[in-house]
Amino acid sequence: MKKLTTQGLQIYTFQQNENDYISLTDMARYKNVDEPRYVVQNWMKTRFTVEFIGLWEQLNNKNFNRVEFDTFKNEAGSNAFVLTPQKWVEKTNAIGIISKSGRYGGGTFAHKDIAFEFASWISAEFKLYLIKEFQRLKIDEQERVALGWDAKRMLTKINYKI
Repeated sequence: MKKLTTQGLQIYTFQQNENDYISLTDMARYKNVDEPRYVVQNWMKTRFTVEFIGLWEQLNNKNFNRVEFDTFKNEAGSNAFVLTPQKWVEKTNAIGIISKSGRYGGGTFAHKDIAFEFASWISAEFKLYLIKEFQRLKIDEQERVALGWDAKRMLTKINYKI
């Protein structure tokens, strides 16, 4: 796990299968420090969100359950509709949202495409700062990889000469 700092918040990220995931739970603390899960649930219950994450899954997940998605899409936006990250993942076989249990390292994480959409819902300013910080993190990672490659190359040259 790696940390971003955006608007005074520490936001955790991790990589899985070469995809970057960002904590929606940490991002939601921008709106509600005490109960960030309710912010995520409120975002997920809108019709626009259900359509967006459903389309993302259709483009990126061959095992996505479209029948369950259609059910959610038809109910989204109604007053009685409630959608949690766990329910979304369990019913649709989603891969774009990951829900982890636990006090440390737990929470709701989303693929960066979905996380940036969530950031837009929080605020345009928050999204721009998050994108800039994420880009900075990726540049740092690339530089560290390049330094590691150079160091290995130098050691190989030294070992070869010995």
